[in-house]
Amino acid sequence: MSANTFRMRLPATSANLGSGFDTAAVALSFFLDIEASPADEFSIDATGLDSEICSRVEKNLILETYARILKQHGARVRSLRIKMRNEIPLGMGCGSSAAGRLAAVAMASHFGDLNWSGDRILEEACALEGHPDNAAACWLGGFVAAATEGKSVRVARVEPPSEWRAIIVQPAKSLATSAARAVLPESYSSAEVITNLQSVSMLGLAFAQGRGDLLSTAMRDKIHQPYRSEICPLLPRLLPLAGVRGILGVALSGAGPAVLVIVDGEEGIEKACELIRSAACDSPRLLVSRFQDSGARESSRG
Repeated sequence: MSANTFRMRLPATSANLGSGFDTAAVALSFFLDIEASPADEFSIDATGLDSEICSRVEKNLILETYARILKQHGARVRSLRIKMRNEIPLGMGCGSSAAGRLAAVAMASHFGDLNWSGDRILEEACALEGHPDNAAACWLGGFVAAATEGKSVRVARVEPPSEWRAIIVQPAKSLATSAARAVLPESYSSAEVITNLQSVSMLGLAFAQGRGDLLSTAMRDKIHQPYRSEICPLLPRLLPLAGVRGILGVALSGAGPAVLVIVDGEEGIEKACELIRSAACDSPRLLVSRFQDSGARESSRG
């Protein structure tokens, strides 16, 4: 078996983008950096955001996923010494679980000598996630529209306009994805479905063609955001900002509770932040990001 040190950088993501529920996502320029090497026992040295949680060996998403994959495929579970720097806030809808699961599956392939292709790693992570959007954007970068076809994952990808910026507006408390999914209805009216079809048909084209004028319409949603507004109170306060003073679109980031605000360029960030703080009526944490064209990147050494 290979004893190489494993290194990977994985970007944060924002999924759904309003109308693209469980379908669309975009990569962001803050990251999970992870380095792993064989050891006598598992250990994690974590720095950055939520470092106390990330450093726990027990009930750790990355370690549990890593061990589970190896056991399922009859490979030895090798203990690892992991160094991690995390810039992705946990429980905010910024793709922390997708980045963690992709890292774990890639480590299992590496240390278990499974020799999986990038497509196979992505498929395994999407199956664990239960939906393909975050994992596809994290793995490939850019804006993606993703769908599953049996075990296969089909992805269309474009690079977002380089001048656009994202502001992630974070409340004080996190939210479990399971809680955000629990408030969704079992069925929808035809009017709700038609609204989303109209919007999502524009979403990929708006990103591909740099059509900022389409984003406020393309990011309209009737499938999940109206039902999550009660548990994500920043959303109804910020949605009216879409189309105002360089703010192109507003949507819940993933399952929330953070909100994604897309701005037309660097020069509009300061004013957008002022509008956001005024509308939020509290002091949310604002994280300004570029859209990330490249996805997860691995390097290794002996």
